[in-house]
Amino acid sequence: MTAEGNWNLTIDTPLGKQQVRVQLTAQPDGVWHGSAEDVRSGEQVPLSDITVRGDRVTYRQSITKPMRLHLVFSLTVDGDRLSGKARAGRLPGSKVSGERVTATDPEPGGALR
Repeated sequence: MTAEGNWNLTIDTPLGKQQVRVQLTAQPDGVWHGSAEDVRSGEQVPLSDITVRGDRVTYRQSITKPMRLHLVFSLTVDGDRLSGKARAGRLPGSKVSGERVTATDPEPGGALR
């Protein structure tokens, strides 16, 4: 199954679990675009260096909340689930898990879309 779509991710960080909505879109020319939104702060950032090869997805994103970090994600798609790690420089990797969003799925926190 493709990585394209909307995803609700949970990142298990040393500061606690962060809930993030991620959108990944493939263009006809094979170029990928994406964005991420932190559920708590509302900060929305573009994704960069998106690479999708088979079931593997990697990308970068920079955030300013809860602190300024440059993150590198390395994820695996398994049907409607994503799992993997996010790393911020020399800090230990944080576990990432997530599920594909469908029209009837609740947003993180329980509200229906």
